[in-house]
Amino acid sequence: QAQLVESGGGSVQAGGSLTLSCEAPGYMYRGCMAWFRQVPGKEREQREGVAAIAAGTRTTYADSVKGRFTISKDNDKNTLYLQMNSLKPEDTAMYYCASDSCPMDPLWAPGYIYWGQGTQVNVSS
Repeated sequence: QAQLVESGGGSVQAGGSLTLSCEAPGYMYRGCMAWFRQVPGKEREQREGVAAIAAGTRTTYADSVKGRFTISKDNDKNTLYLQMNSLKPEDTAMYYCASDSCPMDPLWAPGYIYWGQGTQVNVSS
């Protein structure tokens, strides 16, 4: 069972920033790594794709986070990051990192097999 471990979640006021981290085995960085988020009432398959990064540096972002969130990875540390700036209350969710061979749509949750346990982000107004 692949191990992905997220950290960095917490509570912040609107306009603030958080940086999420995801530690994963090194071989996973040969495929796609992505961040998703899930709010109560949504199923796993309905997790919203936030950002993805391929084995090179190609990145994909959801329209809702473009210009505010930045995905990056440190291959030496086997760590994936999500820098979140200008946070909004609607960004409140459980955030998950995921890994798999790159699906056609890198922000499509069913395209990923390996998932972490999630880290909660709460943004208050």
